[in-house]
Amino acid sequence: MVKETIVKKSRKGSSNTGEHIFTMLNTVFLILLCMITIYPLFYIIVYSLNEGLDSMKGGLYLWPREFTLFNYQYVFGNGVIKHSYLVTIGRTILGTLTGLIITGVTAYGFSLKSLPYRKGLMMIALIPMLFNGGIIPYYIQLSRLHLVDSFWVYIIPCMFSVWNMFVMMKFFMGLPEEMRESAHIDGAGEVRIFVQIIIPLSKPVIAAIGLFIAVWHWNDWYSGSFYVSNANLLPLQTYLQRLFNANSLSMLTQNSQIVAEAAAHESQTATMTITSVKMAAVVIGTLPILCVYPFIQKYFVKGMLIGSVKG
Repeated sequence: MVKETIVKKSRKGSSNTGEHIFTMLNTVFLILLCMITIYPLFYIIVYSLNEGLDSMKGGLYLWPREFTLFNYQYVFGNGVIKHSYLVTIGRTILGTLTGLIITGVTAYGFSLKSLPYRKGLMMIALIPMLFNGGIIPYYIQLSRLHLVDSFWVYIIPCMFSVWNMFVMMKFFMGLPEEMRESAHIDGAGEVRIFVQIIIPLSKPVIAAIGLFIAVWHWNDWYSGSFYVSNANLLPLQTYLQRLFNANSLSMLTQNSQIVAEAAAHESQTATMTITSVKMAAVVIGTLPILCVYPFIQKYFVKGMLIGSVKG
């Protein structure tokens, strides 16, 4: 009896030791993975806060060697970037709201088993998700709809996503059917049920899908590059993409205000390089959308898991 107790305790002790070792190694691995993921962005921030000519010497790892904010002043002084910021912010807000409304209403309709021709309509909605007509027919369609060289080319084609619709539909189908039946008995219509019952219960999936839509709108450079030629309608990411393909600061100094400011800060301009300006531009284009994640992180994983598993 005593021997059995000793053997059990030794097995338990070895099991606990193994768990502690695994937890420690797992923690170290995750810390290293986080450092590898975060450091490139941190290095870009350090580079952007350092004088351009000094940065070319190398050796920048943890903090700026010659600290300066002139790279950011130089970028923010460009009127084109300011305007592209407004275009990006406008399309992100409007595109996210319209995308959630159109996709959410459609998903709620498909979640109703009493919807006439439901299976046929779902098959029709699934076809464009699996098969693409190609870039040329898509451009011709946008042109005939007078969306080319228009701000609405960023909004209207992206109001509906079949994938997002299916995720939201699965979430709605997982909600108790008894709630809808009780609301119907009390005289509520489908619109009132959707607004007052379904939406308040669907915050996780709405937050997750809203984040996906917002990030896509913020990071999209393709639409501005191929469907817009008016410089006043370029989003921030398209302008930054063109800036990254530039080999000199001429793209920025075409603005008269920039030229005047550069002349007033001639000593600082002499130490600036195109690379340092690009790094500052990357930070400007990346940080705002990163700041959104902490506020909806608690909804994100829950919304995606429930929306994709329940049905």
